[in-house]
Amino acid sequence: MDIRLKMREGFRGLQGGLFGKVEKADVGGAAEEVQRAGGDMLGWADPFMPDDCMPAAVKAIAIDRIEKGLSAHYTHPVGDAELKAAIARKLARQNGLSVVPERNILITPGSDSGLLFAMMPFIEPGDEVLVPDPSYPSNFLNPKLLGGRAVSVLLDEANGFRLTRAALEAALSPRTKMVLLTNPNNPTTTVFSREEMTMLAEFVIEHDLVAVVDQAFEDFLFDGREMVTLAALSGMWERTVTVCSVSKGMALSGVRVGYLVADDHIMDVLYGCAVNVIGATNSTFQAAVAYAMDHPEFMTEGYYPIFEERRRRVHEILSGIPGVKTQLPQSAFLTWVDVSALGTAGEVASYLMREAKVCVNEGGPYGRQGAGHIRIVHGCFQDSQRIYRAMERVRAALAGAGGMVPLGKTLVL
Repeated sequence: MDIRLKMREGFRGLQGGLFGKVEKADVGGAAEEVQRAGGDMLGWADPFMPDDCMPAAVKAIAIDRIEKGLSAHYTHPVGDAELKAAIARKLARQNGLSVVPERNILITPGSDSGLLFAMMPFIEPGDEVLVPDPSYPSNFLNPKLLGGRAVSVLLDEANGFRLTRAALEAALSPRTKMVLLTNPNNPTTTVFSREEMTMLAEFVIEHDLVAVVDQAFEDFLFDGREMVTLAALSGMWERTVTVCSVSKGMALSGVRVGYLVADDHIMDVLYGCAVNVIGATNSTFQAAVAYAMDHPEFMTEGYYPIFEERRRRVHEILSGIPGVKTQLPQSAFLTWVDVSALGTAGEVASYLMREAKVCVNEGGPYGRQGAGHIRIVHGCFQDSQRIYRAMERVRAALAGAGGMVPLGKTLVL
């Protein structure tokens, strides 16, 4: 009996590494393999991993809740009231949104589950979801899991991966129900301009669509760029679910706290099934995150200068390598690299692990335009010099390839 034939179509082809190698670094045992091999993992968007980076005050609050025995109990299923109030203050300060914390915020165990949950009330079998491409891999998988289909909206790579009305219209069909946007973009780091976001809002309203926006990387924008929250634009509040996280900006990925922001009518439905779908978020760290929300100095004064320096230094290291093209990142701690002149993304990623002992992400899972690209995460490790040493090994390996990566035994990560 093939039990997979009993499964929903969107699940049948998935693999998690139990029976063979998988191509994603966040499933199976790939990360452990890299570490055992003495390599550096530059493929996980987990700030300062694996080093201790939790602010002392945040850690003290978590420890206090544990010592008082509060961690042994459920939190409110839709989230801690203190945390939601702190998030409301952040939304007003940073995103131009005025919300009622008891009605418009739902705490989730990270933003990955929040992304899928945000789509669940809307996507039915056969529905199409427009996804700017390249994009976060889950944005292509989640519609499929719900019986829908992700449709790529090709970003304009020649002009810095910009979003155009022409590309949106070209992807539109009578079955289109939703636009699923990551802003700032992962993996390209593009920060979509106010002009682009206004155009997108007009497109969504004109075609009576729903929008889900992943803003996981909203905290680190460079060169004075503006973070425009789609839900704050005219006519978009009632048709947008905004998904946020503390994993990237706060470097608190392990506490598993994210949140959804939406209109009363959307949120009422999400509240109605939150326990069934996502359970309850970690009670210990909700109070700690509430403190961090009101004291963001550890990000703005501590983390921002580190990531600002790293993006420039990594860009300098990669520039000038024959066959390699990249742009200075606009946000976050990622660099998107065009290596198509050297080989396929898989060949280059395997070559770098073999020759440089560095694990990067191959671009295939990031959409149609991911072919021939790799993603490098330079947010790992507290020691910036470790990042630079790893990147120098990458430069030496690629420069030594002589314009084409030598084929060898493939190491799938």
